[in-house]
Amino acid sequence: MCLFCELKNHKDKLIYENDLVFAIEDEFPVSKGHLLLITKRHIETYFETTKEEVLALDEAMKRLKIQLDQKYKPQGYNIGINNGINAGQSILHLHLHLIPRYFGDVLNPRGGVRSVIPGKQDY
Repeated sequence: MCLFCELKNHKDKLIYENDLVFAIEDEFPVSKGHLLLITKRHIETYFETTKEEVLALDEAMKRLKIQLDQKYKPQGYNIGINNGINAGQSILHLHLHLIPRYFGDVLNPRGGVRSVIPGKQDY
């Protein structure tokens, strides 16, 4: 069975839940407060979402951002979804990474998500 499908039944691990989405802390966070927002329905990529799931993800992300702002006071955020193995997706169940960013966490943050392909961050 899918790891994320199993997790949705472990209410003690959930930090947020609505009808279509739940959120957990990332087990291997890249920054303080790194969260995963996961659809309850087992789908592999963002491109399979319904309009309702997109709205539920958006609602969850905005609510959790407020909580992260209050708790950690980050100076920015990266929002990312890996769609497919060749894009780096390791668990084939849709999940959105909400990653708080902090002053000085990298030498030069310019280019942001462009850095997923080495050498493409600077432009």
